[in-house]
Amino acid sequence: MAREIIYFSRHGETDWNVSQRVQGQMDIDINAHGRTQADRNGDMLKSLIGTAEGFDFVASPLRRTRETMERIRTRMGLDPLAYRTDPLLMEVHFGDWQGHMMEEFEAAGVGSASLLQQRERDKWNFVPPGEHAESYMILSERVAKWLESVKGKTVCVTHGGCIRTLFYLVEGMSGQDAAHLSVPQDKLLKLENNRLEWV
Repeated sequence: MAREIIYFSRHGETDWNVSQRVQGQMDIDINAHGRTQADRNGDMLKSLIGTAEGFDFVASPLRRTRETMERIRTRMGLDPLAYRTDPLLMEVHFGDWQGHMMEEFEAAGVGSASLLQQRERDKWNFVPPGEHAESYMILSERVAKWLESVKGKTVCVTHGGCIRTLFYLVEGMSGQDAAHLSVPQDKLLKLENNRLEWV
C-alpha cells in the first residue's frame, strides 16, 4: 500500500442522495448543495497543500465525481480538466437495485423484505440481484488494487462505498462496521502513514 499522502473527497450531494434512491454506478449529477460541498473541499485542499505541486489528481469517471473534482481544482486555482479518471474508483454496483428506492423494490420486482433482511444481517458480503452487482467485499478488492497502484501524493474524488472500504483495508475495521459508516460529502479524508483522519 502506498505510504504517500492521499486526500480523498466524496462527490458532492445529488438529488438521489437526498431522496435515498440507490445510485451505484448510475450517472447522476450533483445538485446545488453538492456544488457548495465540492467548493468547500477545494478551499480546504488549497489551505492544506497550496498549489498541489507534485500531486496526482484522479477521480471516478462518473459525472458526480468529475464535476466535484473540477470544482475542487477550480477553487485551488488549477486547470479544472487536468486530472485523470480510473474505473477502479467507481461506486459499488447495486445491480437491479440501481435507480430504485428501497421501499419500491418489491413493486418493481427487484427485491423483497427477505432480501433486505439478508443485506442488513451481512451488509459487507451481500450481493444485490442483477448483472454486475457487487458486495462491499468485492468493492474492497477493487479499491485495494487502486491503492496498490498509487505511486505518489494524490488527491482522489470517489464515492461513499469506496471510502467505507478504506476503513476496512487501512485500519482493519470489521467489514460490517465499515459498511455502515456514514461518509460526509463536505469533508476530506487524509490517508498518511497508514492512518485515516477526517479534515
